[in-house]
Order: sequence, then C-alpha cells, then structure tokens
Amino acid sequence: MSVQDKLNELGITLPPVSVPAAAYVPFAQTGNMVFLSGHIAKKDGKPWVGQLGLTMTTEEAKLAARAVAIDLMGTLDAACKAAGKTLDDARIVKVMSLVNSTATYTEHHLVTNGCSELFGEVFGPRAGAHARSAFGVAQLPFGVCVEIELIAELG
Repeated sequence: MSVQDKLNELGITLPPVSVPAAAYVPFAQTGNMVFLSGHIAKKDGKPWVGQLGLTMTTEEAKLAARAVAIDLMGTLDAACKAAGKTLDDARIVKVMSLVNSTATYTEHHLVTNGCSELFGEVFGPRAGAHARSAFGVAQLPFGVCVEIELIAELG
C-alpha cells in the first residue's frame, strides 16, 4: 500500500507547508537527506497551548504530537515533490521532540509516541521506524505544548 493510500485509509489530508514564523526555511536538503524545521502543535489552526504537568495531560499532548506528525508529513511531501520524489521514496530517520513541561514531568517519551506511532502506521515498519529524542523544556514558542523536528532520507 502506498503512503497516500494509507493516509486516505486513515482519513488524513496533508496540509500545505506552513509559512515560517521567523528567519528559517521549512526544510533543507543536502544529498539524500532532508531536514525539516521544528513544527509546533496546532489545534483548529491555532497554537496548541499547554504545559505538561500543569495544564495538560499526557494523552492530550500525545494527540498534539500526532497533529504535529501530520504537519511534518505535509512539509515532507513538499520536500519530496521539490526533489522529484513522492512520500513513498521517503524514510523517516530521526525525530526530535520538545515537550513544554514542568520540572517534575517525566512522560515526554509517551507524548512523542503520538508522532512516532503515526509514522510507523503510515510509512510501515521499514520506512517509518526511526531514531528519536524526547526532551522536556521550560517553554516553547507561543506557549505550545509540543514542537517536533524531523530528518528523513529520500531514496
């Protein structure tokens, strides 16, 4: 099954690439590697604000991380097209997740599963399995709960 077929089956429509909020580009390619800038969690098109351990549950933030994964796939799709490829040519290599959390919150890895699990489902066990890091941070842009960046390889 193609990546697009899987997205259709899941009822996921990829968004267009977001306009950068500062001095950066949405993605940069060198060789076969594509580096996607951090994408923030959005709900109903607005920053998904929250802090884990204070105003938000792990399950809610996991949904926010899943929403970020969908935005990342939209940007990855644009990067693939710019390189004359499709999402079927992409392999997820590395995910780095930043979770807005209190000093005592310790479930960052569970929040990030919202992103990682969706990549595994959409890209499959070979192209969707990836290395990753999940960090707790004191704050993120706009007060969002999660920001995630991605490195992919284009075959």
